[in-house]
Amino acid sequence: MPQTQVEIDVLSSLNDVPAADWDACACPEVSDGGRAVDPFMTHRFLKVLEDSGSVGPGTGWQPRYLVARTGGQVIACAPLYAKGHSQGEYIFDHNWAHAFERAGGRYYPKLQIAVPFTPATGRRFLTRPGFFEAGTAALVQGAVQLAAENRLSSLHVTFCTEAESAAGAQMGMMPRTGQQFHWLNDGYADFDGFLAALSSRKRKNIRKERAVAKGFGGQIVQLTGDAIEPRHWDAFWRFYQDTGARKWGTPYLTRAFFTLAQERLRDDILLVLAMQDGEPVAGALNFIGRDVLYGRYWGCVEDHPCLHFELCYYQAIDFALAHGMTRVEAGAQGEHKLARGYMPVTTHSLHWIADEGFARAVGEYLEAESAAVDEEIEVLTGYGPFRKMQGESE
Repeated sequence: MPQTQVEIDVLSSLNDVPAADWDACACPEVSDGGRAVDPFMTHRFLKVLEDSGSVGPGTGWQPRYLVARTGGQVIACAPLYAKGHSQGEYIFDHNWAHAFERAGGRYYPKLQIAVPFTPATGRRFLTRPGFFEAGTAALVQGAVQLAAENRLSSLHVTFCTEAESAAGAQMGMMPRTGQQFHWLNDGYADFDGFLAALSSRKRKNIRKERAVAKGFGGQIVQLTGDAIEPRHWDAFWRFYQDTGARKWGTPYLTRAFFTLAQERLRDDILLVLAMQDGEPVAGALNFIGRDVLYGRYWGCVEDHPCLHFELCYYQAIDFALAHGMTRVEAGAQGEHKLARGYMPVTTHSLHWIADEGFARAVGEYLEAESAAVDEEIEVLTGYGPFRKMQGESE
């Protein structure tokens, strides 16, 4: 049987690929009427990033979307960006860039397959059902060829799945591991069921934190879909600016992102707000997947003890339990999440570096780093809040 020819297009805008074609690869599961497994890979989410100016000229994230076709049918696509820096990635290569440039090389621009500003694991090689091998191979080969033809230093695929990491490694890319903290639903009936699985000390601490947080002098509300109003985004923009200024210097998302999110993404969003006298004083923004709740941003205009833990972690668990979800991903970093039931898990990325000598050096570093990550996860798991023995006293 002759091999089907695959053609790759490099697009500078999602306007050039129909949403139906992209989503047939990114979220074919929505054909049953349910949610997308990964809300960040949908055409509508990536288009809001583009239309809001959060990516594009002047941002350091220049879209170069890959679309693979065979016989005129889109079989695979990937959110590829030409990067002028290493900000907003959460799997960091700043040290690689510094070393390469000290040796006289030019590290930027580079290519990145990722969801901008979003450290959430999901498929990055988006393939139509039945085309995983052919589609993944076409996307990897197309991205590497694009980097090589333009004499770019490197290609990176961040927060990909374990299966994609294995497939990419077989095609010559270097795998890298990291770790995050996720809350996993072990079949708990409710929040008390989750607490019952914890050690007595941790259980008491969480109950105390929730009581302190809920005594801030107002009420906490969970909003999604049409319950989210434009005024809520006005408030959250203030929260986001404050957090962004402290963490990154300049917030990654534009104000227009939140306006467009209200128009196009509100059914994918859970907004948890702390209200005083009808006005939001703090909030947490989450995105809703089919089985996973993704915590993304938090901010406030007033400081209240434990309110951050309540809005970001405990309210997320409440929502996940109420909707039968299997996991809450609380974003990057933060060992403080461990005491609140969020356990360490492995994350995956892939890397291709054009310079053979530098690639060998990075490969050696990644082998040592992987062993260190495994050890750290093992140690942190041992410090988890869950009861070590069923017989532990209550």
